[in-house]
Amino acid sequence: MTTAFLFAGQGSQIVGMAKDFYDHCPESRELMDSLTCDYDIKKLCFEGPQETLNDTAYAQSSIVAASLTILEAIKTKGIQGDVCAGLSLGEYSALCYAGAMDAQSAIDIVRQRGILMANALPAGTTGMSAVLGLSAEKIEEVCKEIQSKGLVLEIANYNCPGQIVVTGQKEALEQAEALLMEKGARRVLPLSVSGAFHSSLLQDASLELEKVLQQSKLSLPKIPVYHNISGDKETVNSTEDLIEILKQQICHSVRFEQTIRNMIRDGVDTFVEIGPGKTLSGFVRKVDRSVKVYTINTVKDLEGMVEAWNK
Repeated sequence: MTTAFLFAGQGSQIVGMAKDFYDHCPESRELMDSLTCDYDIKKLCFEGPQETLNDTAYAQSSIVAASLTILEAIKTKGIQGDVCAGLSLGEYSALCYAGAMDAQSAIDIVRQRGILMANALPAGTTGMSAVLGLSAEKIEEVCKEIQSKGLVLEIANYNCPGQIVVTGQKEALEQAEALLMEKGARRVLPLSVSGAFHSSLLQDASLELEKVLQQSKLSLPKIPVYHNISGDKETVNSTEDLIEILKQQICHSVRFEQTIRNMIRDGVDTFVEIGPGKTLSGFVRKVDRSVKVYTINTVKDLEGMVEAWNK
């Protein structure tokens, strides 16, 4: 059995995330209590309000804190990931698991990343939409058509077959909706986000993030990490290589479907989603229903996985 740990990204945040583990696992409690931030990160995770949790500036650090708190409980059961990855923000949790940064460093970095992304673009001028039921090739054709008009429309996320997210200017998204429906999209759903994440419009923010990363304590990953920018393992010979990958990540497409396909190509047959929500498990099943998938949101989820694991 070859196992991949997958870490949740932004959008999965919910009031009470990881509290079950905090209450029942001493190691989880110790980890959460050790994390410091310029706001009460434990209180926000456990008590909300949801409106603040949904704010990009707070959501990112809170989700990583919750994911790493859950991870501590999984570690106590002796279950390990041979490889790992995360969806966008979740790549930082994955890198923490892989030993490229410690938990406090991850929180410090993603707190700044969240603030940079929240403030990167004028409010109300950009956004993202999920496109359901249309191939990547046809969506890419629409992006090129919109770009030919001098507007910014790009693919933000290749999530799974039948679900791709586009990102760009509001005008570009509005024009694209009709074209996408004409090409056969089942639905085009605007997302509740504060800007055009994973687009070239975040180029300036990526340069600011690079400065944050250069001042952070980073190490080389100890296990393979599949990175969003390619959906594959990257050659990381230095922390400078890692910084470049993370710098590029916020202004380029997240290739999550490719990540899952490449993991399966490399022999992964078991996936464990760590963090709030079960979005990633759904993506994996849409890529390949033959693999085993576990979602760990609660202590009961973990107990069920351990029981199945030991059979």
